[in-house]
Amino acid sequence: MFVGKGKNIMKKLVGFLISCSLLVSCTSSSVEVKSEVENSPISIVTTTGMIGDLLDILLPEEFKVTRLMKAGVDPHYYKATQGDLVLMQKADLIVYNGLHLEGKMTEIFEKLSRRKKVLAVTGALPENRLRKTSEFATGIDPHVWFDVALWSTICEDVAKELVVYYPNWAVKIEENKNRYIDELSALNSEIIVALSSIPQERRVLLTAHDAFAYFGRAYDIDVRGLQGISTSTEYGIKDIEDAVDLIIEKEIKAVFVESSVSPKALQAVVEKCNSKGHDLVIGGELFSDSMGEENTKEGTYIGMLRHNVETIVTALK
Repeated sequence: MFVGKGKNIMKKLVGFLISCSLLVSCTSSSVEVKSEVENSPISIVTTTGMIGDLLDILLPEEFKVTRLMKAGVDPHYYKATQGDLVLMQKADLIVYNGLHLEGKMTEIFEKLSRRKKVLAVTGALPENRLRKTSEFATGIDPHVWFDVALWSTICEDVAKELVVYYPNWAVKIEENKNRYIDELSALNSEIIVALSSIPQERRVLLTAHDAFAYFGRAYDIDVRGLQGISTSTEYGIKDIEDAVDLIIEKEIKAVFVESSVSPKALQAVVEKCNSKGHDLVIGGELFSDSMGEENTKEGTYIGMLRHNVETIVTALK
């Protein structure tokens, strides 16, 4: 009689222990998953390499910055892939240039901004520091990074927003920003000294498209482009003929191809000039809408500008 009851009691005890074991297991699993989430880096997605480099510098190691556009990619034509959309949907913050640089992604940014943090780095720039143009829907030239002083202002603005978004890292972001602003100030002075070695009459920079107007304004260079500000603008025979006439008139020694734009048009200009007895060469490749490969000197904002200035000075002075 007592044996039967003992068996029932034992069964209930075993069942209770199994339940406890499962509960502990589930709780442990939940804690482990939660721990993995908490230890995951905060995901930041940027469009261009220049913005990605800036975010890498400003943010501490707890953040992971992913750039959608790789070296050599033209942001004017870029369309988001399915993988890009997944990355942006999962991201904690999306950062882009704005001013219609990423023209084919505008609608995507607008939709995503309704439910997550989306930041245009040019959003807080004073209007009087921007170049007006009729070639973009915004009426503004978006290639602001070619003026180092303007990029420094963007650095300040972006850091301010990051501190609001991530106050726990405010001290580190401020430290990184201050250090980088000093580096940009030194770079600006370096560029001014380097370009001053080019005689005034030779300070003409002719490229495939007019991406360097901010550069020209900041450093007293006459900038010309075969195409307009956007590479979506097609060049024609008259554009080539006008460029040839300008080159011969001003006795320009070299023109420059761009890493993110086809060199075909400028090669036609060189051939036409040479056929008319004017010795013209391709002075080198400049980075315009895209930086160099990641993990190279040219894959950073400062390294990209140094490369461009050295190439220009060597060809024109």
